[in-house]
Amino acid sequence: MQVLVVGEKPLSIEEVVAVARQEIQVALPSSNEWRSLIQRGADFLDQLLKDEGVIYGVTTGYGDSCLVEIPPHQVNELPLQLSRFHGCGLGQNLDLITARAVVVTRLCSLARGYSGVSLALLERLAWMLNENVIPVIPSEGSVGASGDLTPLSYIAGALVGERDVYYQGQIVPIAEVYAEKGMQAHVMRPKEGLALMNGTAVMTAIACLNYKKAEQISLASTCITALNVLALEGNPSHFDEVLFSQKPHAGQQNIAAQLREWLNSEVQTEHQSSRLQDRYSLRCAPHIIGVFEDSKTWLRQFIENELNSSNDNPLIDPVNLRVLHGGHFYGGHIAQAMDSLKIMIANIADLMDRQLAQLVDYKMNNGLPRNLTGSTADRLPLNHGFKAVQIGVSAWTAEALKQTLSASIFSRSTECHNQDKVSMGTIAARDAARVIVLTEQVIAALSCASVQAIKLKGVDTELTEVLTQFKQWVLQTFNYVEEDRPLQNELQGLVDRLENLELLNQVFNS
Repeated sequence: MQVLVVGEKPLSIEEVVAVARQEIQVALPSSNEWRSLIQRGADFLDQLLKDEGVIYGVTTGYGDSCLVEIPPHQVNELPLQLSRFHGCGLGQNLDLITARAVVVTRLCSLARGYSGVSLALLERLAWMLNENVIPVIPSEGSVGASGDLTPLSYIAGALVGERDVYYQGQIVPIAEVYAEKGMQAHVMRPKEGLALMNGTAVMTAIACLNYKKAEQISLASTCITALNVLALEGNPSHFDEVLFSQKPHAGQQNIAAQLREWLNSEVQTEHQSSRLQDRYSLRCAPHIIGVFEDSKTWLRQFIENELNSSNDNPLIDPVNLRVLHGGHFYGGHIAQAMDSLKIMIANIADLMDRQLAQLVDYKMNNGLPRNLTGSTADRLPLNHGFKAVQIGVSAWTAEALKQTLSASIFSRSTECHNQDKVSMGTIAARDAARVIVLTEQVIAALSCASVQAIKLKGVDTELTEVLTQFKQWVLQTFNYVEEDRPLQNELQGLVDRLENLELLNQVFNS
């Protein structure tokens, strides 16, 4: 298996996702320069403690308790106490893939060498990933500054042998795993509890996963739009190159170019409607999907900058031997990225919902059967095709749209007004993840409906290569609807495959 070295070079969104999905393993750098940097930070902390220096979170209490002095004989207990009193997370646990993304994201930050942690801690995090011993992390309880304290406490707690982990398909106490493998729990050094917990790893990890799933949604919605132009006898000239040259948003232009290429077929002239202008959900699809495509540059920049940052407090400068107190735990950039992303993706859900409304309505679907039923004439009175699916799509879209209120504006003063302005970045990322799931459900329904529609229109054998690939991808788990049947399992199968990024891999690697 390919190995990703974490510590010397910046990581990409794709590398985090690959580790999360167990497609690659991780390793720490072997260079003397990197190992010396890590050791220098740890040694500097040790020297400060010998010299009785004052270090926030090491010789003081946390947050508003920073004025409380910790007696020297209790300094080593402090990080364990931090991990324990933050063990109050609630809500649904992060799934295994997301939890793995969190661990590698935290490893990436700590391995930069500016957090004062030991090589042993970094090695244990890498071991967790490679052995797939992954902390069970409740999703709720973070305000996004001082970072993701409560959810990240579950990594610290697992390291010291006190929490549950995903292991071999089950949830078990990590103490049992350590016993099975003959290992000792990690003993945290004075700053290591704070270094593990006082950062933005949860929101950033979720953001990485959200970004790749959003790319998948963009691709699928463009394929679906192309199919629906054919099924509804739409007007391909709406995507004309000269037309789009006059509104030079590059991402929008790219979607229009894809639609031109994928509609390059005799079908478009043989079956084109006499309607001069298509309804907005076809004509303006590049303008709607293109908002995400044009935002990908800054979304990636925000996410990857956060991913490759030292974002705990204080930072330990191993080069100039200084303690730097600041606020890098603040997740404002991820909050902005995820609040924006969820709006873009919900708009795509709404676009798809409107296209399905056209497909099923005999008054505007240019001769397609009511509700896209594929039944024979004598069975037509009994069959209702995609009628209920369209209702479901409307419900999922409405719920996605409801989730788009900005989380970052709901800052709450917490922790005795020490954390008096917080990012809510983790809530924004979780909201975006929920919008993505709902939109994936919409995409799954539209995939089936669009493939059914081109079959009913009789153009399913005249598709360009990409649209043929997309149709075949859908038909791997969906069969044309002739007689009414429950579609739940087929729809969920497509949602699961969207979650697994199968479409991106198939089309981009073809």
